[in-house]
Amino acid sequence: MAIARHPAPHRPRAATAASAGRLVRRAPVYLLLIAGLVITLVPFAYMVGTSFMPSAYVLQTPPIFIPPHPTLDNYAQAWNDNNFGRAFVNSVIVACSATALNVGLAATLAFAFARYRFPGRNVLFYGMLATMMVPSLVLIIPQFVLASRLHLTNSRTGLILVYAAGMAFSVFLLRGFFEELPQELLDAAAIDGCGVFRTFWRIALPLARPALAAATIFAFLGNWDEFTWAVTSINNADLYTLPIAIQQYQGQHSTQWGIVFAASALAVLPVLVVFLIFQRHFVRGVSAGAIKG
Repeated sequence: MAIARHPAPHRPRAATAASAGRLVRRAPVYLLLIAGLVITLVPFAYMVGTSFMPSAYVLQTPPIFIPPHPTLDNYAQAWNDNNFGRAFVNSVIVACSATALNVGLAATLAFAFARYRFPGRNVLFYGMLATMMVPSLVLIIPQFVLASRLHLTNSRTGLILVYAAGMAFSVFLLRGFFEELPQELLDAAAIDGCGVFRTFWRIALPLARPALAAATIFAFLGNWDEFTWAVTSINNADLYTLPIAIQQYQGQHSTQWGIVFAASALAVLPVLVVFLIFQRHFVRGVSAGAIKG
């Protein structure tokens, strides 16, 4: 019985040439992305690898990324020295509280700027955005004077309030998302008897979960890593946050980099946890908030 043979389908030469042309045009973009990925990951990989190295292998040339004799001694010493555990707890309390306050207040402001018309709305909004262009170091002295008069220095409350006040970016991000909500949806809520606060709480906030997730990640990162205001306003070792505790490992004449990198690796863990929790909404929230603003 003869078997009919059909010629294998093949792409037209024009389609193949077009695909090759697109690949060539996109090659510089792919190369830039790969270079950016390498530049981002290499320092992180070096930090993690060095954190497991004995002191004899640290800062060798060429650098070693995989420790020949891994050890957890650096992690044990980092956790037990310089009150690191207490500093870790302080950072969790301060960063979580400031982030919740920041995002909560920013959401109410953003909703008002996006959905309501009132005198001075644009002036207030763009004035708030203008504060993002002021370097934080310029504000250290007036912030310290104000905090001293309010008896907020050397306290977690002072850190939380100052961190929460930097909400301009969160307002900008959330405003763009709230502007995209259909007006018909809010009108229907008003017809059903929802007031302003209930509309915000029951309608707008649940729909804004992606933007809230993005704002939460950015706010938490800024609060968790902040060093300048913390080291300026805190002089009680029991209130130190992680950036100050890690700085304490750097000596005047020598630095034990294995311990510094181990402490830094421990400090990165909560940031990764927060990102993993909110990453499902992160990209959508950033792109939606950037549509308008």
